[in-house]
Amino acid sequence: MLGKYVAFAIGVCGFALLIVPSGDNQFATESGQEREVMSVHVDPARQQSSNAWYSGDHTLQREMDGHFYANAYVSGTPIRMMVDTGASVIALTANDASDAGLYWDNSEVRHIGSGASGAVYGVPTNLAEVEIGGMVRHNVDAVIIPDGLEISLLGQSYLAQIGSVEINGSQMVMSGN
Repeated sequence: MLGKYVAFAIGVCGFALLIVPSGDNQFATESGQEREVMSVHVDPARQQSSNAWYSGDHTLQREMDGHFYANAYVSGTPIRMMVDTGASVIALTANDASDAGLYWDNSEVRHIGSGASGAVYGVPTNLAEVEIGGMVRHNVDAVIIPDGLEISLLGQSYLAQIGSVEINGSQMVMSGN
């Protein structure tokens, strides 16, 4: 099943390459520890248009499987998402999309990308509101993956709208400024 996550992530990581600057993203801190930093650029127009710009931090702990998970609210509905910095958009499972009040017809399902396991099919959508740790963003692009996705993925369509995402050891710090 992990292969499906990898396949999806590979299929959509091209977009992330356009957002995340290239170059060495590790540096040594004063204590000599290496620290990995991923900068996410914020579109100033989107930042100004957000009615709920949040300038604090939200910290996620790396879980036993090595991934970071966020407790998100999509239009008020709680959804647990795996953070996937290589995904260009939020990807919702069919169940999570239904819980959030999103509906689609099977005729809307189309090829949205390719991964290691082959073609990825889904339905593009737009989320009215996504909130994580007090950081609210509006009109966030997403896709609904009706089959083959076991957990929803938090991708760049949200991450690129916050100030920064930093990974330091077993913590991921999401900052609104």
